[in-house]
Amino acid sequence: MSERGRVLVIDDHPAVADALGLLFSLHDIGTVAAATPEEGLAQLASQPVDLVIQDMNFSADTTSGDEGRALFAAIRARHPDLPVILLTAWTDLAAAVALVKAGAADYLAKPWDDHKLLASVQNLLELGEATRALRETTLALRAETAQRERAQAALRERHELGDLVFADPATERVLALAGQVARADVPVLITGPSGAGKERIAAMLQANSAVRRGPFVTLDCGALPADLIEAELFGAEAGAYTGATKAREGKFEAADGGTLFLDEIGNLPLPGQVKLLRVLETGRFARLGATREQQVRVRVISATNADLPALIREGRFREDLYYRLNLIELHLPPLAERPGDILPLARRFLGDGHRLADDAVQALQGHDWPGNVRELKNTMQRVALLVPPGVVAAAQLGLPAARPGVPAATRPVDEPDRAAIEQALARAGGVVAQAAAELGLSRQALYRRMDRHGLGRSG
Repeated sequence: MSERGRVLVIDDHPAVADALGLLFSLHDIGTVAAATPEEGLAQLASQPVDLVIQDMNFSADTTSGDEGRALFAAIRARHPDLPVILLTAWTDLAAAVALVKAGAADYLAKPWDDHKLLASVQNLLELGEATRALRETTLALRAETAQRERAQAALRERHELGDLVFADPATERVLALAGQVARADVPVLITGPSGAGKERIAAMLQANSAVRRGPFVTLDCGALPADLIEAELFGAEAGAYTGATKAREGKFEAADGGTLFLDEIGNLPLPGQVKLLRVLETGRFARLGATREQQVRVRVISATNADLPALIREGRFREDLYYRLNLIELHLPPLAERPGDILPLARRFLGDGHRLADDAVQALQGHDWPGNVRELKNTMQRVALLVPPGVVAAAQLGLPAARPGVPAATRPVDEPDRAAIEQALARAGGVVAQAAAELGLSRQALYRRMDRHGLGRSG
């Protein structure tokens, strides 16, 4: 069986080292012995040790404890985090208290109580192991954070990102690809759920494009009646339709020499799709009611939260237009799949004057954000308006109540590990929704944890 730790015993009586070595060996704790302070310090310099038990007197003719104090001071100076237990027949309560205040882990008198000494040693070894694990985790997180910050800085150095806030690798990958294709004069289709921030990606593409000094014109294809969308896109002459009392410029004319962003392109009616396809192919169009065509040079970026291939199968979206728009696709995942973005965005939306309490941080990270970035923005702006400046608690966020037995603030703490997830999926026959319910998670939350552990999605 492997050792649970290694103890250095520094005592000038070999019987003491032998007795402690036997006691600790029965509990899988290794022992190293040294008879003098000099030998003990040499042992510390030559091999790893998890704990020191030292005597206070090393001369038969003195009980002052000066040698022990000097040894303790030397250990603390060279190994400040190493726990030290003082073990001696010399008992001076005031001196003992002073040394404990100076950093000694414990102080026991000879003859010692085996149970008390063993309990102290085991507790200190476990604490040391936990401390080392925490330190390693902290260092790894710091290294990961530093690497991510360097990558983000490089991304910002290469591309104009404006005030875009992001910290999640998934978002970073989208922005890196967007930066690669921004200067190419090709159509780009941005897909993702409503409220995920597709319009911000479109603005980033424009800011890094070859026509960045040209106009950036937007049209929400889902916000207008079907009979007005063509007039919005291509303009209209006076009298072209009821109520058209004067000629009007369309979005393509307004965007000439720049970029036209067509949001929710899946809502464009079929007649408008036919005309849009022709403009993309030829760069030419005519206003409604006009006989003369115009030539424009416009970079088209479109976005949708719809499943366009499904709309194609249903006959509601032209396949040829889909492939014309989809030369490059950028998929922006929902906020629930970009958990690293939640806190940076929340703090940006909250603004100065407020600070998130720990339970508020946990609640934000535990919420699934079905409304994506838009929901998060509304939540934080509401808090900024209604909560007095200071610390914001979870209860003040106004998030929906957590599922019974699974408070949002505790879900990140009770994180299921890979084995627990695999077992739940096996019991559920691979049905993610069923496994998520067993683990007390939403399906999207379980998907995030599966991705984190490298588990494939199959249901």
